[in-house]
Amino acid sequence: MSVHSPGSPESPVEPAGASVRYAVEPLRAYANALLLAAGLRSDIAGDTATILLDGDLMGHTTHGLALLPGYLDELTHDRMRKAGAPITIHASQAAQTWDGQRLPGPWLTLRALDASQAMATSQGTGTVVIRRSHHIACLAAYAKRAAERGFVALVCCIDPSTHSVAPFGAVTPVFTPNPLAAGIPTSGDPILLDISASYTTNGMTTRLHKTGESLPHPWLQDADGNPTRDPGVLFDERKGTLLPLGGLDAGHKGFALALLIEALTAGLAGHGRADPAEGWGACVFVQVLNPAAFGGTAAFAAQMDWLVRACHDATPRPGGPPVRLPGERALRSYREQRANGVALYPTIMPALEPWSRRLGVTGPAPVS
Repeated sequence: MSVHSPGSPESPVEPAGASVRYAVEPLRAYANALLLAAGLRSDIAGDTATILLDGDLMGHTTHGLALLPGYLDELTHDRMRKAGAPITIHASQAAQTWDGQRLPGPWLTLRALDASQAMATSQGTGTVVIRRSHHIACLAAYAKRAAERGFVALVCCIDPSTHSVAPFGAVTPVFTPNPLAAGIPTSGDPILLDISASYTTNGMTTRLHKTGESLPHPWLQDADGNPTRDPGVLFDERKGTLLPLGGLDAGHKGFALALLIEALTAGLAGHGRADPAEGWGACVFVQVLNPAAFGGTAAFAAQMDWLVRACHDATPRPGGPPVRLPGERALRSYREQRANGVALYPTIMPALEPWSRRLGVTGPAPVS
């Protein structure tokens, strides 16, 4: 298992020890230039750079520019397609199925979001499923876009070629973390969910293994089923696995969520784990719902606004902080870093420096 597998980003946090910041637009231009130099078509490069940067802006440091070296490696070895378009396998008024042709996932998922929103505008709902996409990066970035336009959005994905999460009660890996994101509009900031069917992700465990650190809780199990905080068990000869959400006590819930996401992605796309593995990639589900076609936009906002107020007004546990809704910290991070520069995780720029030299692209100067 490697970082080259999809997974829900960890809860957004300020990068540990990060003090060097980079202005947003020079950083985006740098990522775009690297992708162009690796041969990616200009419009695809622009969208991919933007989505990766959005991951860092929202504090999802394993699913932002940390992915760029892997993307560049895939491009230079022709494992990620550099140009082209998805093939439409099926299309109706409110549903489409695409073959992504192993094009970059950020570009494909943005196109799927656009198509789903267009269908939802006329039909009330729209869904696009994509087989044979490449990795799609930070799912919350797509949910944010839809919710800010007044739509409810669901986005989930799997990597059919990767197996790192065991079913509840087993030690054999079957699934990936199988992330699910949702964007829910309100009269103010949207509610943004970004969770996974496992306790943690492949990207985070790989990062911690490389630095010799442990997870904060026993979110893994070794090959014998013993819970552990040590990410090294995933790299032993007898490999351990990520525990499903709920762990040894209530992991049937994460297991059930993983099965649902498999059905929405590989099941609906008609392509997934039952087919020959093609390498790092994704099956993707994008669904958009238009509140205007149901109870009405104003009524939807009234219900969501009441929930937001009720949650914020709820009495915290003794000594605990006030309730924070999903997405609040990510949006605060997004705004603060756009204004003051992106505090990249300390390992990201060093990992990109060899690619800068190889591709002849000069990196941005830090602002602090």
